Amino acid sequence: MRLFSTSAGYIDRFLHFCVYFPDLNIQLQEVLAALLGISFLFQIYFLLVYHNKLNAYRITEELNEAQFPVSVIISARNEAENLSKYLPNILEQQYPVFEVVVINDCSVDDSEYILEQFEHKYSHLKVVRVTEHAKFKTGKKFAVTMGIKAAKYDHLLFTDADCQPVSENWIARMAAQFQNPEHQIILGYSPYYKTGSLVNILIRFETVKTAINYFSAALRGNAYMGVGRNMAYTKDVFFKAKGFASHMHIMSGDDDLFVNQNATSQNAAIEIHPDSFMYSEPKAGFGAWFRQKRRHMGAGKMYKARHKRLLSADALTGLLFYGLLIVCLFFKPAVYAAAGLFGLRWLLQILVYRKQFIRFQAKDLLWFLPLLDIVYYVYLNVFGLIGSVIKTSKWK
Repeated sequence: MRLFSTSAGYIDRFLHFCVYFPDLNIQLQEVLAALLGISFLFQIYFLLVYHNKLNAYRITEELNEAQFPVSVIISARNEAENLSKYLPNILEQQYPVFEVVVINDCSVDDSEYILEQFEHKYSHLKVVRVTEHAKFKTGKKFAVTMGIKAAKYDHLLFTDADCQPVSENWIARMAAQFQNPEHQIILGYSPYYKTGSLVNILIRFETVKTAINYFSAALRGNAYMGVGRNMAYTKDVFFKAKGFASHMHIMSGDDDLFVNQNATSQNAAIEIHPDSFMYSEPKAGFGAWFRQKRRHMGAGKMYKARHKRLLSADALTGLLFYGLLIVCLFFKPAVYAAAGLFGLRWLLQILVYRKQFIRFQAKDLLWFLPLLDIVYYVYLNVFGLIGSVIKTSKWK
């Protein structure tokens, strides 16, 4: 209560200042209007030039005949329950020639027992066992590298132990993109299950917005990230890049940093047919989600300079736009212009995002777009700052 009273006092003094110094008041409004206009233009640029690109992308409905054998790579640490629940959906995919390589990464639960049972049932399952060394702590990148080296096929498809493919054609859909000989990196979509909780709404919205960003960038020949729950690349591009050597010291980045450093304007493609989606279990609480995003954001500081500029411009102008809208509430002439810009941006967002949110099975989130968008830009800036200064030592 005392904090509210103090804040109200500061606001009252500020308004009195504006009344007694009208010239400064006018100049301040002009500055605010200029900054609001600049941030608005940046946001409209991202919306119409980048994000709208995804609306023009046509999904191929016809499923072409498979041409490449595929190795599915799954790194699992203490995932006994998820392996038992989801691994059969991977092993029983409708694809002529494939193997599933599961890396049992230092698990201390019943993962080994579960995997042994599956090995007896499925001949195309290969288990790679990584054991913890007292003086050498391994991370996910080490486990994934072991899986890639053990894979017998050149086309690699990646997911996690807590993921479930939407259809039995997941492998077929993702592998179909390799039919273009230029494609070496395939970016797929991995939504989270809907639970209805507040944290679930935020997670799903962030996932959709992130997907719109990186799919749109890839379509413009500027791919900067992918999600390890659903992506593919060739052994050739992995070994030419010397694997994860350039960022092995960072715990995260086996997916986004690898794409960021190895994607070109020609070798990256997207696959967003509904049959290619890979659903994942969301974090149940804010604490678990916070730890996950803090780990993921730590890789962003190693992105290419042009990608950091692009993402920073979007994050900062988005936050600035909403921040200035709030400030403009205190100035009567400015509030009308601010309301107009907010309404115009909201309308354009609905026009651009409606098809995309429906396509990514998140139509229900459109009802909360203005509020969730504000939270999203606060999230981007907060976690971006945290990721730039905090190191993480665990991948699981």
